[in-house]
Amino acid sequence: MNIIKLDAIDSTNNYFKKIILNKAISDYTVVTAKFQTEGKGQLGAKWESEHSKNLICSIYKKNIKIKVQNQFVISALVSLALIKTLRKINLSNLHIKWPNDIMSDNKKICGILIENIVKENYIKDSVIGIGLNVNQTIFNNLPNATSIHNLTGTPYNKDKILKVLVNNIKHYFNVLNKSSINLIYEKYESCLFRINKPSTFKNSKGEIFSGYIKGITCSGKLNVMLEDNLQESYNLKEISILN
Repeated sequence: MNIIKLDAIDSTNNYFKKIILNKAISDYTVVTAKFQTEGKGQLGAKWESEHSKNLICSIYKKNIKIKVQNQFVISALVSLALIKTLRKINLSNLHIKWPNDIMSDNKKICGILIENIVKENYIKDSVIGIGLNVNQTIFNNLPNATSIHNLTGTPYNKDKILKVLVNNIKHYFNVLNKSSINLIYEKYESCLFRINKPSTFKNSKGEIFSGYIKGITCSGKLNVMLEDNLQESYNLKEISILN
């Protein structure tokens, strides 16, 4: 596994996006950083992490060849790889909060930001950004955040976790290559946070409503069963899960 280790960087995803313009990078090359000055989450949210405490990395995946309309499967399989990795550490009550926050005991432990390179309506390559809370114990102004250390009471070696994680990402890409997208989505839905449970949502207008998460569409939208058995599908900008 080719690893590029940095002390501090604006963003490991940004680092990759710059170097791949002028340099050939091997499949599954990893960039890690002790600290990010401009760490990003979904929809431009800032990812905050204490210096040297957590696993901050980006993984470069080449030659994916998935149609653009199916790109959510990449997010789904990376989420599954993280669940598989954290289960090996014996974390309890692991779920994926749609679209790709990893939860343990109802608290967020990991976020994912995937940025794809598109060519002729196909995903050519992907930069898979991951922020996993490993040894940080205090999360100021983030009451819903937690870490492996907080959950287990034990500090963990970030490099060992990274090695297992990359192997698990390789595993799920192999599953995708040998099987159908539907198989990945079935496994993803089995891990969904609050699936088939009464939940509260907020839409883009700020309106609060109730419903049941039923799964996802082939494009990664969230299927929610509303009153009178009416089912609606929402994208990331249209809905957020409150509880």
